[in-house]
Amino acid sequence: MYIILQITIIIIAAKIAGDISRRLGQPAVLGKLVVGVLLGSSFLGIITEGEILNEFSLVGVILLMFIAGLETDIDDFKRALKPSIYVGFGGIIVPLITGYIMGKIMNMNDINALFLGMILSATSVSISAQVLKEMKQLNNKKGATILGAAVIDDIVIIIALAFLMSFVGGAVNITIVILQKFLFFLVAIFVAWKIVPWFMKKFTSLQVTQTVVSSALIICFVFAYFAEYTGVSAIIGAYIAGIAISLTDYRTKVVKKIETIGYSIFVPVFLTSIGISADFSGLGENIGLLIIFSILAIATKLIGASVGALLTGFKLKSSLGIGAAMVSRGEVALIMAKIGLDVNMISSEMFAVLIVVVLITTLVTPIMMRMFFDEDKEHKVAVS
Repeated sequence: MYIILQITIIIIAAKIAGDISRRLGQPAVLGKLVVGVLLGSSFLGIITEGEILNEFSLVGVILLMFIAGLETDIDDFKRALKPSIYVGFGGIIVPLITGYIMGKIMNMNDINALFLGMILSATSVSISAQVLKEMKQLNNKKGATILGAAVIDDIVIIIALAFLMSFVGGAVNITIVILQKFLFFLVAIFVAWKIVPWFMKKFTSLQVTQTVVSSALIICFVFAYFAEYTGVSAIIGAYIAGIAISLTDYRTKVVKKIETIGYSIFVPVFLTSIGISADFSGLGENIGLLIIFSILAIATKLIGASVGALLTGFKLKSSLGIGAAMVSRGEVALIMAKIGLDVNMISSEMFAVLIVVVLITTLVTPIMMRMFFDEDKEHKVAVS
């Protein structure tokens, strides 16, 4: 029964904190992240991590990215392919090189220094997607570019990680890894194109209640599961599932129902749990390293992704907004850091520093985006 009390506290705290954040002129997501830190073990200790809470959080991030896919305009997405590629690679190259140099300064070998650079190169836009939605910037060229760049970033980093692990004794076959990713996207595109419309039509004809939302959730979770199974990422699978359903006649009805389910319980739990998981213990003697890596993590992703956007015709302010949206490292970097710790590529001290760096990048992302995006002024823009 304790989990019920925890979820109740989280929902109350998240909604109040979100409201305060909005009144202060910031995205609601920022308040939810901050209140998570306050509720967690590093401060008040009211909420502790647990398996059930983590599963709720997982469903939350899956639904969040599913909604982002539902609200993506596929025509804008297609036309944003070129800037997505530039932004994605720009946001990888600059942090990768900088992280490698920092690793060498810290006397790491080449492999470990590259791994450190890869952690800094990771991107997770689940937070950014929520901010874009709040500011009504999700369904335009900038939103499509950010989400497209995140997909590209995710694929490149995962393949690069598998390639690097093959040099440190990990039982990883790079050919198999690449084939798995290729097979997932090939099958996912085919299913989204041919199977999803057919399934929605057949399933919604059943003589039971809420068949539309049930069929949408089935598609979402199946895509998320097989994406995770093939090593892509559950959130990428959920995002593709959302795009698939957005091309059907059920889009409007599904969005309304899924938002009700997601934003009433699962998404607030996910956003708050990021702060809850923060652990600031034992960082006192590494405060200098924490500050340096926090600055590098923010600056390198901001600069790299912004330059990529500039090169494809975005104006400076829009480019900085896109770069800001790519700053959050989220669960992708957390997973990579844990892998690095397990195979002794990073020390336990460095692992603790990186965990807090990931949290800091997540906290500053909505603030930076609020600085560069004009709310609801570019809901639809021409795409060249």
